[in-house]
Amino acid sequence: MKAKFYDVKAKKSVETEVTEAVAYPNNRFAFKGLTKDKRNLTCFVSKAAYDAFTGKKTAPKKCGAKKCAK
Repeated sequence: MKAKFYDVKAKKSVETEVTEAVAYPNNRFAFKGLTKDKRNLTCFVSKAAYDAFTGKKTAPKKCGAKKCAK
């Protein structure tokens, strides 16, 4: 699957193949990719895009604090 990333060094948007999908503990999701010269790229995506790429649904995590309980 291809995704759009922003290449900071080239200062432009590039489209490249997604190498992995990452789920961070604070309920943020990202795609990782590589440029043609092997530099790392990261693009934060929505939960729906992450689920579509991985093919599974992720359960929302609870923080355990009283103020976060909804």
